[in-house]
Amino acid sequence: MSVVPYKDREGSKREQVAEMFDNISPKYDLLNHLLSAGVDIYWRKRAIKLLRKQAPKVILDIATGTGDFAIEALALKPEKVIGVDISEGMLAVGREKIAKLGKQDIITLQSGDSENLSFNNNYFDAIIVSFGVRNFQNLLAGLTEMNRVMKPNGTCVVVEFSKPRSFPFKQFYNFYFKYILPLIGKTVSKDSSAYTYLPESVQAFPDGEAFLEIYKKAGFINTKCIPLTFGICSIYIGQK
Repeated sequence: MSVVPYKDREGSKREQVAEMFDNISPKYDLLNHLLSAGVDIYWRKRAIKLLRKQAPKVILDIATGTGDFAIEALALKPEKVIGVDISEGMLAVGREKIAKLGKQDIITLQSGDSENLSFNNNYFDAIIVSFGVRNFQNLLAGLTEMNRVMKPNGTCVVVEFSKPRSFPFKQFYNFYFKYILPLIGKTVSKDSSAYTYLPESVQAFPDGEAFLEIYKKAGFINTKCIPLTFGICSIYIGQK
């Protein structure tokens, strides 16, 4: 059974995740940077640097949320970045940020299901995802869709939470994730379920080599995992 945000309610994981992000969207950026002590910004920058050599012109940002990764991708000087997300609340916040930057001509955010993308085969030069694949209802289906819409020789870069395995950081991290993070998240966002779901979904997520196996099943080749910050986060690279 998949991990869902609201265990006392009906509805698919996709529906519940959309509702959760709608609920926390006004405070999402604040909490993201607060709970990670700002290191999430470094993680995204590191991931985008991996695409510099390829210099993709048309980029898809899956589960774009408030558009942070799409905005970071501007460093690659693309012609177009399209961000897709199931949460209208998150997209609304993202559109405001992009408008303030005056980048609406390059970045477009639109509603869409990552597991049923509306784009043609072999359309994007690169695909990026930050902290989104963990929320897929069907991970293999979502990754397979990403592979479908990416051009041959394109690169997919996934940033996702992973589980530290070395003592004593593993123990400290688990304590923080289980007790401190949900308390701060509940206090700031007023949604107690959202920041209980976060550690539960990370714990259930197949990280490291397990993720690479699913990545390969989805059709990606030359796959690689790059652990960051003692294994709290990992960057997964795959090509087509």
